[in-house]
Amino acid sequence: MPTLHFQVAGGGELALDIQRLIIAGWTGRDLEAVQHHIEELQAIGVKPPASVPTFYPLAASLLTTADVIEVPRDDSSGEIEVVLLQAGDGLYVGVGSDHTDRKVEAYDVTVSKQMCDKPVGKQVWRFEEVADHWDSLEMRCWRVRDGERALYQEGKVTRLLDPRELIQRLTGESSLPAGTAMFCGTQAVIGELGHGEAFEVELHDPVRNRTLRHAYRVESLAVAE
Repeated sequence: MPTLHFQVAGGGELALDIQRLIIAGWTGRDLEAVQHHIEELQAIGVKPPASVPTFYPLAASLLTTADVIEVPRDDSSGEIEVVLLQAGDGLYVGVGSDHTDRKVEAYDVTVSKQMCDKPVGKQVWRFEEVADHWDSLEMRCWRVRDGERALYQEGKVTRLLDPRELIQRLTGESSLPAGTAMFCGTQAVIGELGHGEAFEVELHDPVRNRTLRHAYRVESLAVAE
């Protein structure tokens, strides 16, 4: 299992042994919109989820704070997500990217997610510091494609289920097991979904006027035909 090192906003460090990585999918609060999106994807061959939300277990070793990831071909893309990190002394909030192979996603969502590293930023907040104003948090992602940086995703966390509800649905309890990292869902894409040479993600707290950020480059490996 990987041990990742984070800087806690306001002071202190967090060394966390990642024992379990979960990607929560289909986490929108508007169930009608979620169902509509499921039907859209089903029309192009993506198998619908067995339940809503769905929790995809992945290898803990995929979680990384690196600023470069390697992927096969140019068929993958990132997407901003809030990341919950359960330590022994409490719950922390980070920002990351559920980088996913879009070609494989068409026939197996779990495998498509398992194929790519999951970047996460090195700075985190204590969940208790944002719990009382959670719905004010804002998510943004930029993509660099052909050398041009453009806004790729933007929206408030109000479009997604509250993380406390996700935890309850996953575990039946009010907390995650220690050593668990859970991605909590993403925002709609602005423009065309797809590959980029780099992605930048941020989670902004307008109440405390602070922001979590992470940027990473994508290197596509040469695959012999």
